Amino acid sequence: MSEATRRRVKEAARELGYVPQQSGRSLSTRRSRRIGIVVGELSNPFYPALLDPMVRELEAQGYLPVLIHDDGLEEPTTEPIFDGSFDAVLLTTTLLGSSLPGEIERRGIPYVMVNREFVVDRRARSTAVPDNATGASLVADLLVDLGHRAVAMVTGPAETSTGTERLDGFRDALARRGIALHPEAVERVPFSMADGAAATARLLDRRPVKAIFCANDVLAIGALETLARRGLAVPGDVSVVGFDDIPMASLSAIDLSTVAVDLDRLGRRAVRHLADRARDPEVVPTRVVEPVELRLRGTHGPARDY
Repeated sequence: MSEATRRRVKEAARELGYVPQQSGRSLSTRRSRRIGIVVGELSNPFYPALLDPMVRELEAQGYLPVLIHDDGLEEPTTEPIFDGSFDAVLLTTTLLGSSLPGEIERRGIPYVMVNREFVVDRRARSTAVPDNATGASLVADLLVDLGHRAVAMVTGPAETSTGTERLDGFRDALARRGIALHPEAVERVPFSMADGAAATARLLDRRPVKAIFCANDVLAIGALETLARRGLAVPGDVSVVGFDDIPMASLSAIDLSTVAVDLDRLGRRAVRHLADRARDPEVVPTRVVEPVELRLRGTHGPARDY
């Protein structure tokens, strides 16, 4: 049509308050332009830090992100995932024993697991994860080089890849340096500040602890709270190192030494791979591993009183 006619049509649409009906478009294109994002408890500051870049990248690619809440107690509501509401799905709360990734795969729905992954065989699956083993190894070497021997770890549940891989990487790296991580020096808890605080209290009550590696920053902030309540100086009495480098870790009141993951790049890479798979089912599933690095701040220091 002519430009003049186009302008008249657009003006009429504005006056009438017309909005194109997405359901009608979906019937003709067989695409909803919606992406489901399975997320955990949003009061946990890790999730907003991960979600923000994914949401912005999805919007830049013309998709509408829709959150699906997973409270960690049972499988998230799956009906919208399977009823054609979404073109694809991002999974951020995957458990090692979860049946959801397999069911999504069986139904031919494109998906990418972000931050956590689910591996039961040698088949390639679409994932975007931090280099957990390397990050944990960097922490082990840091603490050993500082002279620490009475080390402990607060990690996540055994059914999470993040909790398991970071524990295994830390334990293996310590062993290479001739230090055994005693079973009583390990606490497995949910990824929350309250659980991090409680786990740290139990560790301190059981055995001498001079350095604590926490499998994420949320647990580490909980550990700092317990140490402050016990009157223990950080890092003078106990060193604490986290993982992720969420925004609040750099606040001067926290100043947490941690393993930095570029969550912005991780989230965007996950979305771009998902968009490729949504457009072309023949795109090969890819495991994206995000590099990590130590971000040294004020909660680590040399060992004392050994």
